[in-house]
Amino acid sequence: MNKPNRRTITTTLMLGALLGLTATASQAQTPAGGDKVVYHIDNTEAQATKGLRNIRNHLDVAPDTKIVVVTHADGVDFLLEGAKDKKNPDIDYGALVSALVARGVRFEVCEITLRNRKIDKAQFQMEAQFTPSGVVRVARLQQREGYAYLKP
Repeated sequence: MNKPNRRTITTTLMLGALLGLTATASQAQTPAGGDKVVYHIDNTEAQATKGLRNIRNHLDVAPDTKIVVVTHADGVDFLLEGAKDKKNPDIDYGALVSALVARGVRFEVCEITLRNRKIDKAQFQMEAQFTPSGVVRVARLQQREGYAYLKP
């Protein structure tokens, strides 16, 4: 059996890398052709209003996009019942979240954050769902389910 030469090895590696990129790109689309995106929010004050606006705009342009919003640390605060934007109290997060849920967006709260901050699940809006670990969920959505990552 002949030993592969350097050119054969390089060509094989390049072909493998190209096939890997093609597979990764195709994973970020749902079977119906829409994209899959995870929005990561860990700071309500800095990210919530901007993130919710980004998601609304995202769906306005690409309505078939599957979006999951994963929150942890201070990012869970906008999902608390009655939460409002501190800089602009006219912005009611509950109404914005409800409107996005009606468009298919899923909002998830990290249970580790709840334990560390001693927050009860009952304090959250009905639309909020829970995940054992926010960072693990973000990683799995990216690696196992092919979601693109956005952090507003």
